Amino acid sequence: METAASPLYLCRLHDMPDGEAMALDVMLPGGEESVILLRLGERVNAWLNICPHAGRRLDWAPGKFLVSKGMLVCAAHGACFGVDTGECVSGPCRGESLRTVPVRVEQGNVLLDA
Repeated sequence: METAASPLYLCRLHDMPDGEAMALDVMLPGGEESVILLRLGERVNAWLNICPHAGRRLDWAPGKFLVSKGMLVCAAHGACFGVDTGECVSGPCRGESLRTVPVRVEQGNVLLDA
């Protein structure tokens, strides 16, 4: 009988500045990946740190992201992704989305649900 894997602890919610993004290297089922965590109040959205346009990282320096006017901006191409959905709303990947990584907040901890 299979049991569900327990969620992996990533960080404390309150260690993340509200409205900002950070990157963590996380072991996912397919191997280690850079994952963007973006805090919006008591919620956290997470995506793979890969721009769908050219497969490059979105951070302008390791773990540093530009978040402006509700958009996460790709440092390589200037593509803008909505912080609520990860959908590209302007730039060369318009209509595509960042690949979501399932996370949840529980008792102040950000947990990976992969």
